[in-house]
Amino acid sequence: DMGLSPGDTLSFQLPNWLECVVINLACAFAGLVVNPVIPIYRQAELRVILKDARTRIAFIPDSFRDVDYAGMYAGLRADLPELAHVIAVRGAGDGVQALIARGRGLTTPLPDVAPDAPKMLIYTSGTTGLPKGVIYGHAQALASIAYSFEAWGLAGEGTATVVPTPVTHVTGFMHGLEGPFLLGTRAILMERWKADEGVRLMEHHGAAYMIGATPFLTETLKAAQAAGTHLPALQIFACGGAEIPPDLIRRANDWFANGTATRVFGASEVPMVTQGCLNDAEQAAATDGRVYRFDVRVIDDEGLPLGPGAEGEILARGPSMFLGYTSRGETDKAIDADGFFHTGDLGRLSADGTITVTGRKKDLIIRGGENLSAKEIEDALGLHPSIADLAVVAAPHVRLGEGVAAFVVAAEGKCVPDAATLGAFLSQAGLAPQKWPEFVFAVEALPRTASGKVQKHLLRAEAKSRLAPTAS
Repeated sequence: DMGLSPGDTLSFQLPNWLECVVINLACAFAGLVVNPVIPIYRQAELRVILKDARTRIAFIPDSFRDVDYAGMYAGLRADLPELAHVIAVRGAGDGVQALIARGRGLTTPLPDVAPDAPKMLIYTSGTTGLPKGVIYGHAQALASIAYSFEAWGLAGEGTATVVPTPVTHVTGFMHGLEGPFLLGTRAILMERWKADEGVRLMEHHGAAYMIGATPFLTETLKAAQAAGTHLPALQIFACGGAEIPPDLIRRANDWFANGTATRVFGASEVPMVTQGCLNDAEQAAATDGRVYRFDVRVIDDEGLPLGPGAEGEILARGPSMFLGYTSRGETDKAIDADGFFHTGDLGRLSADGTITVTGRKKDLIIRGGENLSAKEIEDALGLHPSIADLAVVAAPHVRLGEGVAAFVVAAEGKCVPDAATLGAFLSQAGLAPQKWPEFVFAVEALPRTASGKVQKHLLRAEAKSRLAPTAS
């Protein structure tokens, strides 16, 4: 009734609220492409995402965590001619409830939606600094979650999970918004992660599984120990998306009564390439899981396949793999002639089918499971008048796995700005707070190759040596 047609994009930038469930179902029935947008994003990211997605309608909080979403979107409207409607959720101007009431009186026929039609569009940080739109079909969404349950031996109907991971991430979306309707699971959405409340919810609802990045497992274990509960209903805790200390997995498995904490590997483009190692506690801790229903290759710098145990770039293809990016050029670069997605992650594939990730070929920082583009941060900081040269890399962070570190060469006659100053500068540029450097190191010069390329592996090693014992 508002002028949308099948194939149009609907965006929502919301916390883990039940309204997301209603919006997602409406999109599925009407053949609209749903575009979950992470709530931390600000003007710089939104301008790129909403324009690339050709968003026709956007749902935003009336108010959440003191962020003026309405003001942000009002400031963007001039750059987004296809954005016809911006609708506030909750609060005085609750547009979702008004739409539900309005819809009750309509009899618009629903279209037939093909299983391979685009269902979801989600954006991930690219190494170029620009977010890349990842397209999923309806069939891929089903495969992604169904294979996890198959591998883990869980029954779908009635199986509960607590979902603190944002539903605007692939994992949160699949298990928080899709699972209950595809498999009959029960999802308990948490608007804001508080570990003691999460443990209470897991106990109360008998949560059988949970998926989350390193901070969620770290804090769940700590809160469970503080509460004196071994979470007997928990069978699986799949941990991925950030650097995972093997000892964390071991300690969790020593404490949980029946649960297997296990590392898993995947990406927005190829979720859950591995499903962990459920029958080998040491492999669950020391590797990133066993490949399940995916084909995986490891290749060298010349693109030639490597044998078991050799380190190279990890490639993957499978039924839950994305359809492609919104950019055909980016799709062609990322997917080869054999249909394999080049993950940009370095690792080893063992003879028994387990993957161990050893590093990163692409220039990304994975902060608490959130992919951040180092180049995007560098491009914005490079405009600061006190900076002559800089490089941004991942640094060790006790809680989040990785944090943002900036190595800065001061401009002549200037001093290197501190982290607070650079954060304020990036805020003015419209970048999300998660992209502000937590660690700033003043250096005389950056290490470079003979051709002038910054040797970031040396900077990452330097950050690790400085921060590993104390990073927080």
